[in-house]
Amino acid sequence: MTSQCPMSSNQRDIEEGVRTDFHNTMSYGSYLDLERVLSAQHPVSQPEHHDEMLFIIQHQTSELWLKLMLHELVEARRLITVDELGKALKCLARVKHIQKTLTEQWSVLATLTPREYAQFRGFLGSSSGFQSYQYRAVEFILGNKHAGMLKVHESDPKAHEMLEKLLHEPSLYDVFLAALHRAGYAIPDSVLTRDVTQPWNFTEELVPVFKDIYESEDTAWSLYQACEDLVDVEDNFQAWRFRHLRVVQRTIGFRTGTGGSSGVNFLKRALDLTFFPELFAVRTEIGVS
Repeated sequence: MTSQCPMSSNQRDIEEGVRTDFHNTMSYGSYLDLERVLSAQHPVSQPEHHDEMLFIIQHQTSELWLKLMLHELVEARRLITVDELGKALKCLARVKHIQKTLTEQWSVLATLTPREYAQFRGFLGSSSGFQSYQYRAVEFILGNKHAGMLKVHESDPKAHEMLEKLLHEPSLYDVFLAALHRAGYAIPDSVLTRDVTQPWNFTEELVPVFKDIYESEDTAWSLYQACEDLVDVEDNFQAWRFRHLRVVQRTIGFRTGTGGSSGVNFLKRALDLTFFPELFAVRTEIGVS
């Protein structure tokens, strides 16, 4: 006895209402400017090495995500400044998802073996991710200011102007602390009037402020959530740094970076940098009378 299967076409018909003519109207490709985006990959290895395309796309997509992250952080900072904290938290929620995507991307680059990378690494010259002005901009707006980094971007006036502006503007943490002051919390004057071009340094007087926020039942939920979101952002940033370090180590070991840094040892030192140290220090004090 033979079972009978109904005959069906393994093809989906195009519905009558689906537009197929884009001679005089905007298409998906034109809206996203895909002609330029997809033609922006230019391997420099001679002869062209197959795996260089992975290397280029990995870094180009990272720059696109960094652009969106910076877009959201700038808006979050603006919203906090005008006491729209709830809306700012939505921006931070998106930032956290972007960070996770960026961290996961390292797993794709990790498929590049040391031998494969060595075959085209020499063609990269002195180019290095260290020179990413968008990455530096994200660090600046989160509070890791470093005026000396501007020198790296002197050959790119647009990038230099962006970083110079961010250097002299308050960080996300600065505006959050100012918002806490407006909400009645005892933020020291030295914090409110500090030189925002300087990197943030641990301020002991802020720990009891955050202890109150975490322990008091009267704390507005948005303030409590903002503190936790900032902790998440820093945790995610450190996870990205660590994943970066490990991918570099498995690919080039302890060789010098293409940009002249010490490579893995240089990346290790970045793990000691912190954006919001008081939000971590307060955890030791919570529940302690």
